[in-house]
Amino acid sequence: MEFVNKKLKEFEQFINGKKVAIIGLGVSNIPLLEYLYNLDCSVSVFDKREVEKLDANAVKNIHDYNFKLYTGKDSLKELVNFAVIFRSPSCRPDTPEVVEEVKRGAVLTSEIEMLMQTCPGTIIGITGSDGKTTTTNLIYYILKEKGYNCYLGGNVGIPLFTKVREMTPDDIVVLELSSFQLMDMQVSPHISVITNISPNHLDIHKSYEEYIEAKKNIFKYQTEKDILVINYDNEITKKFAPEAKGKVIYFSRKEKLDDGIICDNGIVKLCENKLRRHILNTKDILLRGEHNHENICAAIAATKTLVEPEIQAEAIRKFKGVEHRLEFVRELNGVKWYNDSIGTSPSRTIAGLKSFDEKILLIAGGYDKHLDYTPIAKPIVENVSKLILMGATAKKIEEAVSNELKEQHKEMDIYYCDTLKETIDKAYEIATPDEIVLFSPASASFDMFKNFEERGNLFKKLVNEI
Repeated sequence: MEFVNKKLKEFEQFINGKKVAIIGLGVSNIPLLEYLYNLDCSVSVFDKREVEKLDANAVKNIHDYNFKLYTGKDSLKELVNFAVIFRSPSCRPDTPEVVEEVKRGAVLTSEIEMLMQTCPGTIIGITGSDGKTTTTNLIYYILKEKGYNCYLGGNVGIPLFTKVREMTPDDIVVLELSSFQLMDMQVSPHISVITNISPNHLDIHKSYEEYIEAKKNIFKYQTEKDILVINYDNEITKKFAPEAKGKVIYFSRKEKLDDGIICDNGIVKLCENKLRRHILNTKDILLRGEHNHENICAAIAATKTLVEPEIQAEAIRKFKGVEHRLEFVRELNGVKWYNDSIGTSPSRTIAGLKSFDEKILLIAGGYDKHLDYTPIAKPIVENVSKLILMGATAKKIEEAVSNELKEQHKEMDIYYCDTLKETIDKAYEIATPDEIVLFSPASASFDMFKNFEERGNLFKKLVNEI
């Protein structure tokens, strides 16, 4: 008997022919254009950017479909009398115009929330300040190794809502979820993973507390049949356990838990009823860094009820990692160059610094998310031989490092550059064969680049052109 997705059918019957707003013409919302056109919706698209900065093909489709397009900083003034609003992650749900329209009766949702509402299969959602992309990809890789039909989406892969028609109850959807996607989310995955929480995105969130509350939505709407996987070593995530409605599975790199997944002296172990089963030796994996041992434990915990340990271990041994995350670029004159453009916060870069035994020439700095750079000073002083800085956070990093150098009565060569090309030229000039060059900015990319991927790709291109 052919499967019929009743939830999707009900939603499409509800939205058919209605007046729909799309706020933000980003990657997640572009596929909605054709989808809503086929449902005879009257669509208006809003974007605070000017039209020349929008995706040209998407703009063409908007015109071809006879949709309305409002651009510029005041575009939301036209947000009036809509039945449904699809917001992008860049649009805060408490934007005044959105709040007013919801008060008038509009349904506020998003591509990712509608996917979660209508997906007939199992959903595994992953969030966290660091490690969520690697953990998401690891989970997907493990499930594929077992033979499941899987979909990868959220912040990675492709927008999946328009793929829901293809999905069956046997399928598994793996989603990386950001705090911006989770802010007003009213549905939670069946299996939720929180890798860790540390200060991040405080340039957009009103407070650290708001950021934490957004992350909690990943398990807030779970049932007693669901699973929450949390980091026992992180003081914030550890405190979430009493609020969980479903089963809690801990993972830890520091504690010998009676129940959970641990990494003890390089051995990943499954702990149940005070018995410990060896799953994997970290000497056999391709991923570098102890922070990736945490990601591995999280992925094993998330797939524990779906995949046998032997298959989990085999998949992890073969997993090569994710682009822009401690990614080896090339070796030149005895110097190894690594791209860690995902290092968009101090905590990410600290994890990168701890992944190498060699001396490190660090290239850092970028867009200022109003984060505290004091915590990164000691790891830099202890692991870095030379420091090259660029971007808006250069002065903040230099000040923190200089204070730590004085505290430890040490010295370090610190250089300033204006462009990424200049930093690479300087690194090539001063690096010695006993060092590695690590590009891990500890900052976002938006001062000079569209995103960290564009920044990392340029880094690789320039390094390969030396």
